[in-house]
Amino acid sequence: MTDRKKPTIPMLFKKVEDGAPITWLTCYDYPTAYLQEQAGIDMILVGDSLGMTMLGYDSTLPVTMDDMIRHSQAVRRGAPNVFVIGDMPYMSYQASTESAIRNAGRFMAEAACDAIKLEGGVEVCERIEGIVKAGIPAIGHLGLTPQSVSALGGYKVQGKGALQAKKIIDAAKALEDAGAFMILLEMVPDRVCELITQRAEHCIIMSLGSGPNAHGQLLIYHDMFGLYPRFKPRMAKVFGNAGEVILNGLKGYVAEVTDRTFPQPEHWFGIKDEEFDELQGML
Repeated sequence: MTDRKKPTIPMLFKKVEDGAPITWLTCYDYPTAYLQEQAGIDMILVGDSLGMTMLGYDSTLPVTMDDMIRHSQAVRRGAPNVFVIGDMPYMSYQASTESAIRNAGRFMAEAACDAIKLEGGVEVCERIEGIVKAGIPAIGHLGLTPQSVSALGGYKVQGKGALQAKKIIDAAKALEDAGAFMILLEMVPDRVCELITQRAEHCIIMSLGSGPNAHGQLLIYHDMFGLYPRFKPRMAKVFGNAGEVILNGLKGYVAEVTDRTFPQPEHWFGIKDEEFDELQGML
């Protein structure tokens, strides 16, 4: 891909104004970040989903700030011209506004992120406001919020009932008023997402399994390429089964080493006969 300017917040709002959907993917490592930049992705989320996709945990809860910083640094090195968002992990912002600002600042100072994301509705508005006042762009996250999955009763659609949908709509407005420039809606019914998008005045609305009528879409990278073995979420379209390709390659490697067809002469390095004769003489 030719060189491009790194998206800025005004550029993202300009895309919304022009009716151009924003593209957003998760990413956790340098080589994948490089490929995503070459593909023209607008934004990368270094998600705390790395706890499951990269570290093998059953949830996102064990992920630490140090985990997030290390992976965010790798992504930034791989994608210097993509808008990179650091995902605030569990208990990095819940305890106090002061801790939220400090940890948000780590993403900016140590990993050169462009913004941070945190989960929750009205209860995190004070955190959002403090982070934004500190000069750090903030993104909200409503609907299915994995850090609260136990309280939500599992991984399921949020806002199917009118009362719950109204709560999500009100929370979106509260986050916007607190200073969030973007909100991710995860597993919210499509028409609820559309209502929130229509009502947003100074806020970009992004969809993850919440339908086509947001300002853009987010997918989990490992889901879209068949790289997460435990389950495949309904909202994830598999754009290429890289997991199957890799598995077949691994099986081929095991077979060729076992039957001694790998390596071949083009795969190893030699020594000149005269040098080897001299070596044997030394021994």
